[in-house]
Amino acid sequence: MKQLFLASLLGSTIALCTSAMAADADLKALEDAARKEGTVNSVGMPDAWANWKGTWEDLAKKYGLKHMDTDMSSAQEVAKFDAEKSNASADIGDVGAAFGPIAVAKGVTQPYKPSTWEQIPDWAKDKDGHWALAYTGSIAFIINKQVVKEADMPKKWADLKNGKYKVAIGDVSTAAQAANGVLAAAIANGGSEKNIEPGLELFADLAKQKRLSLANPTIQTLEKGEVEVGVVWDFNGLSYRQQIDPSRFEVLIPSDGSVISGYTTIINKYAKNPNAAKLTREYIFSDAGQINLAEGHARPIRAEHLTLPADVQAKLLPNEQYKAVQPIKDAAAWEATSKALPQKWQEQVIIEMN
Repeated sequence: MKQLFLASLLGSTIALCTSAMAADADLKALEDAARKEGTVNSVGMPDAWANWKGTWEDLAKKYGLKHMDTDMSSAQEVAKFDAEKSNASADIGDVGAAFGPIAVAKGVTQPYKPSTWEQIPDWAKDKDGHWALAYTGSIAFIINKQVVKEADMPKKWADLKNGKYKVAIGDVSTAAQAANGVLAAAIANGGSEKNIEPGLELFADLAKQKRLSLANPTIQTLEKGEVEVGVVWDFNGLSYRQQIDPSRFEVLIPSDGSVISGYTTIINKYAKNPNAAKLTREYIFSDAGQINLAEGHARPIRAEHLTLPADVQAKLLPNEQYKAVQPIKDAAAWEATSKALPQKWQEQVIIEMN
């Protein structure tokens, strides 16, 4: 029996070693192929967003990959892949979670599972490897303290109704951040992925009060003072605050509820540099790539498998702010709701601004 057990154990060990060697060989082959391509072109992955800059610099140093990004919304990225097809100018993009399945349904993606695949939660990935969330974001407020007095500073969604400041959320028809902002407001007011009405009612009320700003809460509009209270992903708010002036803005998660979602890379089915795109995804999910995202104030999807440096951990909001945050529970329902949201926004919110 012992001999049989030892033989079985030896066989298992050999199989594991063989598997590891095969995986290493596959990665080496991928690296070699990516180096030959020499370039990776992205969309929606600008330097300032979630510290993509750190990843592009690492890919250039380690693998010699040249890079260019064209910033655009999630919807625009999927449309670009679909429109250009074999004349593709982009290899990889970064889209909101709801747009991963949409891109797959349009047939514009190709699969790739990074070597850390098993450490990605099931809810955060496509079973075939077409998409996987690399980092999460929770909807937060960014508040211009030079305009909004401390006594008037909103701590929760309910506070927005009675303020004197304007609230900017951006374009819900194209931006995942804005759409998730409406969902977070809905959840805080008893709504859900199927019932977005409480969120629309809140913003319609702000529109009636002439307190809904049509400015998009970006680093540029914040720096110019065009945004008084913005609805943004936590990592964007923290990044903007750090880049502009840490003393000028407050970033916080609304205490009466918010939503946690994330962003996924999608590799263009028609990519001219497919191996470079796959190597990019591989690096994004490595320890170094995940820490890069945390450097940009984004919570890496493999956080529980990482030990973040203390100075990087300090760039994130305290854990206690996330008590009322919840993930999207019904992805299919949210996909349907998010498709209907732009028209509802026009009919129920924008109309109140006139």
